[in-house]
Amino acid sequence: MASRRLETRPLIACLKTLLLAYCLIFWTTGAILLAVGLWGRLLLGPYLSLMADTSTNAPYVLIATGTTIIMFGLFGCLATCRGSVWMLKLYAVFLLLVFLAELIAGISGFIFRHEMKGSFMRTFQEAVIQYNAQDQRSLAVDNVQRSLRCCGVYNYTSWFSSSFYPTSGIPASCCISLSDCSRLDLHSATLAPSKVHTQGCYNLVTSFIETNMGVIAGVTFGIAFSQLLGMLLACCLSRFISANQYEMV
Repeated sequence: MASRRLETRPLIACLKTLLLAYCLIFWTTGAILLAVGLWGRLLLGPYLSLMADTSTNAPYVLIATGTTIIMFGLFGCLATCRGSVWMLKLYAVFLLLVFLAELIAGISGFIFRHEMKGSFMRTFQEAVIQYNAQDQRSLAVDNVQRSLRCCGVYNYTSWFSSSFYPTSGIPASCCISLSDCSRLDLHSATLAPSKVHTQGCYNLVTSFIETNMGVIAGVTFGIAFSQLLGMLLACCLSRFISANQYEMV
């Protein structure tokens, strides 16, 4: 039995080294997920605010998961250094939960990038019709039109059916140049085409969201499957430590 313990010690030391290295990578993936979630929330925020709430959960899931990973990364490092069997098993269970959470977030982001088209069409049309230049949805519309240099749903004529148009014309956020875009221009169906962006926002926004949600889903899938390696290392290390302790008895 003594010889077997001597044989397993190098293996345990090797597994500990690999798991500690994995913990460092685990911390890094947590930071990446947190950064991607914040990036998705800040970058896609104006567009996601014009969509149904069920389509906007992926960035928040990534932020919560990334923060949790960073916190529990320290636990994994402590479990590895102490060689505690129950802590290693708990760490493996946590990695499994993280894996499932990331998988769900990645799948939902990948699926919802298609469903967002219908959601955006409906809510953006409502936001244009009910536009008042003051509430949150109206400000989100202005933000989208300025940043993507577009106007209306399909084109600038979408604003003709808005309750805002009879009194104030097309919003100034549609203007190509604010210095060359007067209220008279925005009220005139004849002058407006030469003063505002003529391309609609729908195709630009859906293309933008599909591209960026695809990036988020891809990063999430890649990081999620890396948790399987950590689970394998933690389970193997706990098993060898447990067997070694049993032989000592």
